[in-house]
Amino acid sequence: MEASRPDTSTRILDVSERLFVEHGFEATSLRMITQQAEVNLAAVNYHFGSKDALFESVFMRRLAPLIAACLSELDAVEADGRVSDVALLVMTFIRPCLALSKDPSRGGALFVRLLSRTLVENHRLLRETISQQYSVFVQRYAHAFHQALPQLEEEELAWRMHFAFSVMFNAFAGNDVLKIFGRSHVVTARDPDLIVKHLVPFVVAGLVAPDHG
Repeated sequence: MEASRPDTSTRILDVSERLFVEHGFEATSLRMITQQAEVNLAAVNYHFGSKDALFESVFMRRLAPLIAACLSELDAVEADGRVSDVALLVMTFIRPCLALSKDPSRGGALFVRLLSRTLVENHRLLRETISQQYSVFVQRYAHAFHQALPQLEEEELAWRMHFAFSVMFNAFAGNDVLKIFGRSHVVTARDPDLIVKHLVPFVVAGLVAPDHG
């Protein structure tokens, strides 16, 4: 039976991940997924039950390890007493994203783009799921940045974190809007190392800027 093959579920997830990035959730049909994964609809229903559940599974299988990696980096910075270094705090998020983007076995750049697009778009299917998985992440980073930037009022810090993480998610989303502003055809915003080189100083500058009230 096709649905009982050990690799069927993973193959469906891998194909779905690629198609969701390429076409978006709404434009990706189950027919497209089944054709490219070389399975039938019964296999998708057997493993996931619905397209909505499949999308959630595609997303969450990568998110939990990424969050764990970020929090591990944050633990190390706090244990070393370096929480006042804003650039280091930013890198505790950036470094795991960069490592993930270079590891095809964990989704690679493809999933980083899907993650960024989904969070930027605040996808309706994942709002509740993300809020549950993401709450510890948000609390830990809010606390760390509060320690690093004690001069900022809570509301001001919340705005700055909102803008900082929005910029980082957008930068990794793979939309390559940079081509609009770049004069050379070789200018690209899809090189993860190049993104980090230009992204981190920009984000840090925004976080540490003087508060003008």
